Amino acid sequence: MESIEEFYQHKSSTYPENIYETIGQFNAFRIEERMKNNAELPQHIRRNFFKIMLFSGENTFKYGHQTIKINGDTLLFFHPDTPYSYLPLSSGTKGYFCIFRSEFFQGTHKLQLDQLPLFNTSLPPVFRLSENQYEETQHLFIKILHEAQSDYIYKYDLIRNYVSELYFLAMKWAPPENIVQFGDAGKRITIIFSELLEQQFPVQYKTDTLTLRHPKNYAEKLSVHVNYLNRCIKKVTGKTTREHIFERIGTEAKILLRDTDWTISEISEALGFDDLAHFNKFFKKQTGTNPTSFRLV
Repeated sequence: MESIEEFYQHKSSTYPENIYETIGQFNAFRIEERMKNNAELPQHIRRNFFKIMLFSGENTFKYGHQTIKINGDTLLFFHPDTPYSYLPLSSGTKGYFCIFRSEFFQGTHKLQLDQLPLFNTSLPPVFRLSENQYEETQHLFIKILHEAQSDYIYKYDLIRNYVSELYFLAMKWAPPENIVQFGDAGKRITIIFSELLEQQFPVQYKTDTLTLRHPKNYAEKLSVHVNYLNRCIKKVTGKTTREHIFERIGTEAKILLRDTDWTISEISEALGFDDLAHFNKFFKKQTGTNPTSFRLV
């Protein structure tokens, strides 16, 4: 699975200055600018981030096991669970794309990406746009780029609204057969697990304590064996149940460190850690830095 850090390593020689400073590591680009950098073609693998692309031109995309030829103005959505790749870009290609981790929509603005019908169908989320649809989508991407480069203190709140609009517009434009959910048991288990995990957040009070912190807790809630739960989660998402839980707790820790004046000890207790040393070790493993340093950035 490719990380955002590896994405920048493959696409350019530099990292954005604030890549670790924003929750969700959001960034947006023009395709034409990326082509000038002679960026490498993506391997056919999963990524640990979401991607939305407005593509103008001809190309062949491989989305999971499906090969999709596109021509004209196309809106594409990529999910971390699905590997993707595409052929070399022609000189006339243009458009935009943005990337972000799932935690970008956690905290006070909770869009449940994994539960959107867009990603729970047998058809890939690839949409050929009419002229009016293209203009509307392009306008959103231009606003996203403008805000991403601004100094406005609430710019990411605006960007979250624009990105949400991209998702909901696509579902509005989708044909009826594109919103029928899979009947796969493993995927249903995964969706319910995600709902249970997310229901514990946000942590709003110091007296709150997480009750579902381990895979066995979720297995009991779902009335399945923990090994079966782990197999389903791993098959559908490519990550273990524990990885999902730890990533979400790590995200909430970052949100509380940034958005509250709670002490680190109070945050540790609210997230269910037995002691501060355990929390510090966990946070360091999840983020590469300690809670104090993260709060001071």
